[in-house]
Amino acid sequence: MSLPNADTPLYSHALPNIEQWLISQGCQQDSSEPHCWHIQKADWKAQLCLDIEELTVRYFLSGEQKPDIQRAFKYSLSRQDIEQAVFAGP
Repeated sequence: MSLPNADTPLYSHALPNIEQWLISQGCQQDSSEPHCWHIQKADWKAQLCLDIEELTVRYFLSGEQKPDIQRAFKYSLSRQDIEQAVFAGP
């Protein structure tokens, strides 16, 4: 299964394509909440949730006194734009 072009809005991707994309980025699906995914990098970790109108991302800044950061990205944004914003970290 191949992904649509990176400049395609996320709403034009089939769910299996979105799941494939998240896996390719190193995300793991939450077994208790299948619409949510987790990713852990060297200096941050996050939960991504496929909500009705947008992809929400909550970054967990462990080891720091700063509060968690939450962002939301409309599905009308391209996969490339979302990828650059989400996976760059907080």
